[in-house]
Amino acid sequence: MKHIRLFFIFLAVIGGVSGLAAQDFISRGWVQYSDFGAAGNGKTDDVDAIAATHAFANEHGLTVKAGEGAAYYIGGKSVTVDVQTDTDFGNAAFIIDDADVEDRNTPVFSIHSSQEPFTLDNIHTLKKGQEKIAVSLPLSCIVTVTDSNVKRYIRYGPNQNNGSPQTDIFIVDKDGNVDKNTPIIWDFDQITEISCLPMDDKVLTISGGRFTTIANSDESNYRYYSRGITIKRSNVIVDGLEHHVTGEGETGAPYTGFISITNCANVIVRNTIFTGHKTYQTIGAAGVPVSMGSYDINVNRASNITFENCSQTNDIHDRTYWGILGSNYCKNLVYDNCIFSRFDAHMGVANATIRNSTLGHQGINAIGSGVFTIENSTIQSGSLVNLRSDYGSTWQGEFIIKDCIFVPTGVERGNIALIGGSNSGQHDFGYTCYMPERITIENLKIIDADHPGDYNGAAVFSNFNRQMTDDTYVEKFPYITTKEVIFKDIKTESGKPLRTSDNMYMFRNVVMRY
Repeated sequence: MKHIRLFFIFLAVIGGVSGLAAQDFISRGWVQYSDFGAAGNGKTDDVDAIAATHAFANEHGLTVKAGEGAAYYIGGKSVTVDVQTDTDFGNAAFIIDDADVEDRNTPVFSIHSSQEPFTLDNIHTLKKGQEKIAVSLPLSCIVTVTDSNVKRYIRYGPNQNNGSPQTDIFIVDKDGNVDKNTPIIWDFDQITEISCLPMDDKVLTISGGRFTTIANSDESNYRYYSRGITIKRSNVIVDGLEHHVTGEGETGAPYTGFISITNCANVIVRNTIFTGHKTYQTIGAAGVPVSMGSYDINVNRASNITFENCSQTNDIHDRTYWGILGSNYCKNLVYDNCIFSRFDAHMGVANATIRNSTLGHQGINAIGSGVFTIENSTIQSGSLVNLRSDYGSTWQGEFIIKDCIFVPTGVERGNIALIGGSNSGQHDFGYTCYMPERITIENLKIIDADHPGDYNGAAVFSNFNRQMTDDTYVEKFPYITTKEVIFKDIKTESGKPLRTSDNMYMFRNVVMRY
């Protein structure tokens, strides 16, 4: 129905454009929103004209430009603007009014491929680490595979659930070779769904634009709004965009992310400013109050996603605003020179990098696998890295931490740990849970001068299981602890050396190398 509506919008608007004008647009190589009737006065709803402009540009392969200094108001119509060509939003303002929307799940802009996905009917099983699949493809492709018979990420705690179907996403070339940087991370004994989306060779660029969301005032419950920019195309650069939020009141439904990146690879978001959303409370699945996650960036089922020189408008240490990023099922997430309140990987990331960055009150939260590299960064949070306990505090791989500053927010209580998390060994998360097999920490400075009198120094590990104090404790689902921690040039303002943990029994077999 939505596509039919857009088709008629396109016909209605293009009907007012003469053949000569259309030819002029094609000849000059670009179109602007005013060409198709956008008022740009900040009051008239311009979404239909904006959609028609992009529809014409898509048809003829033209660049789209916003008007110099224009202000485009976008109301609550269920219209998605399909973007398939380079777009320069320039210094124009876009006002997205979520006060009264027809469909909260309808994105305003969708950057997507002209390629069509297809299924791989001859692939029935896959193995973890498999290097090649038996296919011949027209281009390199993003492959998304699901086994609905297996449940992973069976969440524990106030937002508990029954897990999600086993899912993976990886890149293959036209000969079926799996990209070594996006390895298959699960065994798929019975594939229930597998799709393949060709990756566009040409890089599509989205630049500029000052977007403001007038926030919804719905009841504060888990009815997420997705009224932003969705990227479903590989090889995209977003450069110089700003997103602001206004109108947040006493109640509000959460947001999935103003920029949502899904089912794609090789996306760079640079020189972009985001805004954290106000934190609202609701009742979680366990029947107790919870704070709802509300994001300005959302990355799901995506690989090779980089944020460069990005920041947020609000104070990264202000706890009234939720963390900026949420992600699931990703590979190779990168922060480079970013100032954000949080990095977060909910249902797993395979390989992640944070460098030259500053992170605020929600810090680094993750579960996953591969190598997690943190370098030349400042982390001001409860722990240097928090392994999410609601997903088993699992990381199957290693941590490399170099040239960093850790500013623990709990220093006045004297309870400081570099690696935080918990796992009782009594809950089935749908997988074996691991701590990083190896942790390398080099040139770390810990700001712990304002400690209480009974402070014993920072611990490497928090007390992951307070009940595990001797060999009488039995884990139904054993938690595999770290094998070794390698230290070099650790400095503490307190002058106190690092210690292993408050729970020496649990970490008795960890080798500490200095």
